[in-house]
Amino acid sequence: MSGIYDLIVIGGGSGGVRAARMAATYGAKVAIIEEYRYGGTCVIRGCVPKKLFVYASRFPELFETATSFGYDIKASFDWQTLLANKDKEITRLEGLYKSNLQRFNVETIEDRGIIEGPNSVRLVNGDKVLETKRILIATGGEPFKPNVEGAELGITSNEALDFKTLPKSILIEGGGYIAVEFASIFLGLGVKVSLAYRRDLVLRSFDEDIRKDLEKDLRARGLNLHYQATITELKKSSGGVTASFSNGETAEFGAVMFATGRTPNVKGLGLGKAGISLNSSGAIDVDDYAQTMCPSIYAVGDVTGRVQLTPVAIREGAAFVETIYNNNPTKIDYSLIPTAVFTDPEIGTIGLSEEEAVKTYKNIDIYIARFRPMMNTLGDKQEKMLFKLITRKNGGRVLGCHILGHGAGEMIQLVAIPMAMGASKLDFDKAIAVHPTAAEELVTFKAPSYTYENSEKKE
Repeated sequence: MSGIYDLIVIGGGSGGVRAARMAATYGAKVAIIEEYRYGGTCVIRGCVPKKLFVYASRFPELFETATSFGYDIKASFDWQTLLANKDKEITRLEGLYKSNLQRFNVETIEDRGIIEGPNSVRLVNGDKVLETKRILIATGGEPFKPNVEGAELGITSNEALDFKTLPKSILIEGGGYIAVEFASIFLGLGVKVSLAYRRDLVLRSFDEDIRKDLEKDLRARGLNLHYQATITELKKSSGGVTASFSNGETAEFGAVMFATGRTPNVKGLGLGKAGISLNSSGAIDVDDYAQTMCPSIYAVGDVTGRVQLTPVAIREGAAFVETIYNNNPTKIDYSLIPTAVFTDPEIGTIGLSEEEAVKTYKNIDIYIARFRPMMNTLGDKQEKMLFKLITRKNGGRVLGCHILGHGAGEMIQLVAIPMAMGASKLDFDKAIAVHPTAAEELVTFKAPSYTYENSEKKE
């Protein structure tokens, strides 16, 4: 830790690590500061451990389905084994993050970094000030807890991955992807799950058909939904936590989880010392090239409050480096971002919802297919898959694709490629189907299920 750095990155998550490593490959002298664990939310307490829990939660249903294929399976579940193996994997991944940084000669500093000015960062524990030409803030976000009496008795997605013992029942407040993913996980692990949401249907920004079909499937799996209701108070009780709701009801649960959104992690960063203010949502304002109002300081990822997705943070980190260290000004196109929601059934979505498309284009075609996947046909499971394409009229450009069912996340990544190239429905039709697969529906739609003309629906 000597001399002046070209770049100091504050935050060792996905966006910060990508930026640090790439900048070093272009010859920059780089240091990255992380106060907790390298890998950030995604690796340590987000996407990765959550997806491992998703896999675990799906085995009971697979065992049930297996009986219709002639298998007699008797299985038991041990929560402690899952926790131990999850911890082992994220420790391995954290080690890879650090070793890759060091392999590219990025100096890794385990401390809390606070901005002291446009070109200086203070290490809190090391009690030292580092000088740098540029600073990149990549501190991510943190779960938000509403300001209600007894909120300290509730947990967030951070703690939900580390229960010492699995609760027999849990209440989750929220209706976004984190809320429904954890509801689905705990249902699969045998927990009695209730979900409270202030609106009347989960996943507010998603296509309505996806929302309705997912809700139906989650109810069928045993989810107890409390719509138009929020938690107003939590009290400790003999059985766990008693929750009071805005509709006047009370109920006791083994645990209560808040999945009420995430806020940018900016507390105590020293932004004021560099003249950086926050916008109305508490995020750092940046321009198209990640630059803040202080010319030497940049920010990427969730701390900017734009799109809270790990791949977006990674892309923003790479674009920052291309712009600054490779003389290649690079903007991010946020208009077409594929997204997966790892519920059971799973969601994959990209582009416009039906509601958005009809407002923007007025004349569109809607293609919908619902069917039982082949794995379910030998048994009694009635859950159906949903495939939905939204296109311009008469075989025009594909505006949106929405999938509900097994493998939807994997499928939507592949759909994102032709859509990013501007593919039309006629282009999809040129592809030969792979049979028998669920995904062949995407290239075998013959006629629209219905259309819109001048924003009016025509059956």
